[in-house]
Amino acid sequence: MNRPSVLAIVLAGGSGGRLGPLTDQRAKPALPVAGSYRLIDIPLSNLHHSGISDVWMVQQYQPNSLNDHLANGRPWDLDRTNGGLRVLPPFEGREGEGFADGNADSLFRQAAFIREFDPDLVLLLSADHLYQLDFRDVVQTHLDAKAAATIVTTHFDGDASKHGVVEVSDGAVTGFEYKPDKPKTTLVATEVFLFDAVHLLDTLELLAKEEGGLDDYGDQLLPHLVEHSTVVEHRLEGYWLDLGTPENYHRAHMELLDGEGLAFDHPAWPILTSSSQRLPALIVKGAKVADSLLAPGSRVLGDVRHSVIGPDTVVEAGAVVVDSILLNGVTVPSGARIVRSIVDSGATLDAGVQVGDDDVVTVVDRNGDWS
Repeated sequence: MNRPSVLAIVLAGGSGGRLGPLTDQRAKPALPVAGSYRLIDIPLSNLHHSGISDVWMVQQYQPNSLNDHLANGRPWDLDRTNGGLRVLPPFEGREGEGFADGNADSLFRQAAFIREFDPDLVLLLSADHLYQLDFRDVVQTHLDAKAAATIVTTHFDGDASKHGVVEVSDGAVTGFEYKPDKPKTTLVATEVFLFDAVHLLDTLELLAKEEGGLDDYGDQLLPHLVEHSTVVEHRLEGYWLDLGTPENYHRAHMELLDGEGLAFDHPAWPILTSSSQRLPALIVKGAKVADSLLAPGSRVLGDVRHSVIGPDTVVEAGAVVVDSILLNGVTVPSGARIVRSIVDSGATLDAGVQVGDDDVVTVVDRNGDWS
């Protein structure tokens, strides 16, 4: 049997407003993670290892912050003459023009291009989650069920009301609610979806006419498909976390340090990235470092405990960093104490400043300010 053609579409245009100052000047998928990576590395690495090479990336908010990192898809073997990575920014002058009002609307604006490409299946991915998944397994689940859509699901130990909540019976999706106030289950959509391409496009067109426009796929598209078509689940049993809030972003890094997070360096499934060449991290005599990750180019002269230190970041002698994430190019001066905080790129803190406490996650912006 011939394998179906799969077009992967990565939705990378959201502004990431829940992350506050961390996305004021960058697209959310460009946000650094685990010291040496970016969020966009996760879906692109999963696609690479799954052997899917037709990848389109829909952009809208702050695209330059992302394009500099993409390097034409080279780190993920997507810089190809035929196929490979194709970036889709907003456009004017033809059908589908303008800025999108939500992720379903963003997808619908590419409908003419998708019909022209004529794939059998459309794999729809967000770019702000940590997980490892072989998409070929999702395709097989979809084909075995002869489904119109397949939702990758997982049981979430956090607040399910922030996600699409799924009800399932014998593998069939029987209910879907988008960010309900009172979730009926802890089973959530991981924002990995596989669709029959023709069915998807026809449904988007129908809903756009009936509703007068489209918003997010959880509002109209998925509930409609669950009610009128065959929708099944593919269960993700491994690690998954949505990094759309400072609390989850901090949690992901603390779990990584504790050996409970995503295995970025898994020998059979490593996360791939594009990064500039730097010297290894420098730990100066007298410094204290424990249970921490230090990115290349960082320098530690002070005390760093259970933290992630980004490239070109300096922790001066007499400074203390605990349970925190410092992005690239941060300077922590002597006498400063940083606890349970996320410090944005390029921030220079004042000498002797005390930031954060053990109760909440504090976000420090590029100016060194926080609230």
